Amino acid sequence: MKWKSTPLGEVMRHRKGSITIDDTTTYKLCRVQVHRRGVVLRQELAGTGISTKKQQVCKSGDFLVAEMDAKVGGYGFVPPELDGAIVSSHYYLFEVDAEKLHPEYLEVVSQAEILQQQIVAKGSTNYSSIRPGSVLEWQIPLPLDIDVQKQIARNFWAIQSKLSAARTEITHQQSLLAKLKQAILQEAIQGKLTADWRAAHPDVEPASQLLHRIQAEKARLIAAKKLRPEKPLPKITPAEIPFEIPKGWAWCCLGSLGYTQTGTTPDTTVPENFGNFIPFVKPADIDDDGITYEAKGLSERGLHEGRLIEPDSIMMVCIGSSTGKVAVNDRPVSCNQQINAITFLDEVHERCVEFILKSPYFQTALWAATKTGITPIINKSKWAGIVIPLPPLAEQAAIVERVEALMTTCRALEAEIEHARTHAAHLLQAVLKEAFAPASARKPAPSKRGRALILDI
Repeated sequence: MKWKSTPLGEVMRHRKGSITIDDTTTYKLCRVQVHRRGVVLRQELAGTGISTKKQQVCKSGDFLVAEMDAKVGGYGFVPPELDGAIVSSHYYLFEVDAEKLHPEYLEVVSQAEILQQQIVAKGSTNYSSIRPGSVLEWQIPLPLDIDVQKQIARNFWAIQSKLSAARTEITHQQSLLAKLKQAILQEAIQGKLTADWRAAHPDVEPASQLLHRIQAEKARLIAAKKLRPEKPLPKITPAEIPFEIPKGWAWCCLGSLGYTQTGTTPDTTVPENFGNFIPFVKPADIDDDGITYEAKGLSERGLHEGRLIEPDSIMMVCIGSSTGKVAVNDRPVSCNQQINAITFLDEVHERCVEFILKSPYFQTALWAATKTGITPIINKSKWAGIVIPLPPLAEQAAIVERVEALMTTCRALEAEIEHARTHAAHLLQAVLKEAFAPASARKPAPSKRGRALILDI
C-alpha cells in the first residue's frame, strides 16, 4: 500500500463564482465553527435582509474554509442539509475530487491537526487571514488507494462514536455527583446525617442556649462600644419555616450568630493604601476549595480605610453571577464591597455554618432575597436576615465530621471521572497519531505493524 505526502491542490479545486441575492427568496446562511467543529446553519433570512447581494452557493460535500478563522480550525465539510446554503466572500469553497480523496478521510486528517500546523495567517492580530492558494498548498499524508482512505475513516469514526458515548456518560456521572454533594448538604442541615449520633447523645445542650450566649455577648460588646448597634433582625414567622428540624435544634436568622460586615475598598488613587500587611479578598478569590490569598493586599494604612475580617469568619459573595460563593478565612483579611462577612461571638463551628450556607435550601433562599436586574445584589441586612437551622454545638462537630468524610469520597470519585475524561482525550490522539505514523515517517511502505494500525484502528 502506497502513501504520498500530497498537497490539497492535487485532490481538490477552488470553486469560484457568486449569485445575486433575490429579495423575494429566503436563503439558508451557514457558517464554519472554529476548533474543527464543522459547518452549521447560521440562520434563514429573506433576501431583503441580506445587505451584501453577492453571495456564494455551497454544495453538499464542499470543503469550506473561513478566510479569517482558519488558524483556529475554521474549516469543514458542507453537510447535505446545507446544500444550496450561501456564504459571503470571506469563505472559500473547494470541490473535492472524490476519485482521489475520500472527504471523510480528510476530516480524520483535520482532527489530527495536520492542517493546523501548516496554516500561516497574514495580517494584523484582529484581521489575520489566509488566501485560497495557501489552502491548496497544505500537505496531507494520503493513501493512494481510495478504499484504504475509506477504511481509515470508518474505523476512526467508529472509535470516535464510542468515545463520544463515553464522554456523554462521564458528563452524566459528573452531574449525578454534583447532585449527590447537594443532597449530602441538604440532609446534613435537616439532621438526617446525624440521627444515630443524637440517639447516642440525648442530653446535649440545645441550640437555644448557644443563641442566648451569643446575644448576651453581642449586647455586652455594644454597651462597651466595641460593636456598633445593629438594625434588629426580623421575627421568624411560621411561614418562613421550610422543613422540620430535630429536637434541640433552633431556627434563627444568620445574623444572630455574630456581627456582620460588608467589605469596602480603600481609595485606589492612594498607592500607600496597598501592600502586604493584610490580604485583600475579592470575589474571584473565593471558591469551593476555600480562599486564595494574594501576596499583595492592603497596607496598615489601607486597613484603616477598609474592614478587618477576623479569622474563622464566613465570607460570601453578595453581588453578580458569583453570588452565593462562600468560604471561611483562616487568617485576618480585608475584602471589597462585593463580599459580606459574619464573625461569630461565641463558640460556633464555622465549617458547619459554611455547609449550611452552601446547602440547596440556603442558596435558594439567598437568591429569593437577592435583588435581580442587570447585576444581582443582596445587601447585608437581607443577607443577615435569612433564616437558617442551627444544630446544638456538640452536634455541629458531628455534622462536620460526617460531611467531610462523604465529601472526601466525592472528591475521589471526581478524580476518577476526570481521569476517565483525560484518558478518553489522550486515547483519541493516540489513535490519530498511530494512524498516520507510517505516512509521517515517510517510509516507502508501512511495516507489518504499521499496516495493522492503518486498517484496524
